Amino acid sequence: MKKITVKIDGMMCGMCEAHINDTIRKAFPSAKKVKSSHKKGESTFVIDTEVSESELKKAIDNTGYQFVSMQTEPYKKTGLFG
Repeated sequence: MKKITVKIDGMMCGMCEAHINDTIRKAFPSAKKVKSSHKKGESTFVIDTEVSESELKKAIDNTGYQFVSMQTEPYKKTGLFG
């Protein structure tokens, strides 16, 4: 599993966050724990498949927001059953 962090310009409110979350879920149906923050200007999600940076950029740019960068790191499950 990988944690993807995407820097995005243009999010101003909670509705912007919801719009980005929906876009990520639609472009990558296996994405889990999709969260966005307009204050941080980023979205994060966990996925077990490869994510094409160009495909993610295209999906976000098509919404009217601006894709800035993408960072991938290993995801370690935490909690009771981690």
